[in-house]
Amino acid sequence: MSLSPSPTRPPSARGPFGHALAGLLDVLLPANCAGCGTERSQLCPACRHVLATARPGSTLLPWAHAAAPYTDPVRQLLLAHKERGALRLAGPLGEALGRAVRSALGARADAAPLLLVPMPSARSAVRARGHDPTLRLAGAAARSLRRAGLDARAAPLLRHARPVADQTGLNAAERRRNLHGALTVLPRARAGLAGRQPVLVDDLVTTGASLAEAARALADAGLPARAGATVAATAVQPAD
Repeated sequence: MSLSPSPTRPPSARGPFGHALAGLLDVLLPANCAGCGTERSQLCPACRHVLATARPGSTLLPWAHAAAPYTDPVRQLLLAHKERGALRLAGPLGEALGRAVRSALGARADAAPLLLVPMPSARSAVRARGHDPTLRLAGAAARSLRRAGLDARAAPLLRHARPVADQTGLNAAERRRNLHGALTVLPRARAGLAGRQPVLVDDLVTTGASLAEAARALADAGLPARAGATVAATAVQPAD
């Protein structure tokens, strides 16, 4: 859910320099598995298997599918990628997101070229993390879909139109009110995208309020979303 403010991070982990240093150290001195912590590999075979074999299903929004439930080790992998700059996890997480896209679209997956539209991150969050995790996952998912033979690309069409309050502790109705009108479409970002099926993508869906607001913004701009997809969801109903 990219609309929520990011947690406070240690100063040493903030900014592009800290992010680049963390990435270099990860290559030279790989940490334990981000999913379970049991091996000196950022993603151990067991956690990779869990992520790769999870069965996508629908969420609280019937038109949005998630690749896996938001439970460990998937939860830990998402947090490591998003908050600790574990960039090499973008590939396997993006593959899972690509499977959720295909599940959400079903037979329509190859009906037209796909446009993956990531939920926007606040500029302050991007600065603090040193990267935009949702945009990175969208790009990885698009590459995964292209390897599967689909015409897919990712484009950051959405931006924040106004600040939003921290969503922590808000129920579904309060989140919808908090987010209503919070997003808009970047006018110049639409160039060359005619004829593509917009699919909203995010790392996580809980109540669905963020995805619903993004769908409203796209529809108001004449780009109705065909589906939504996330890596994980707090509640997943396996697809038939």
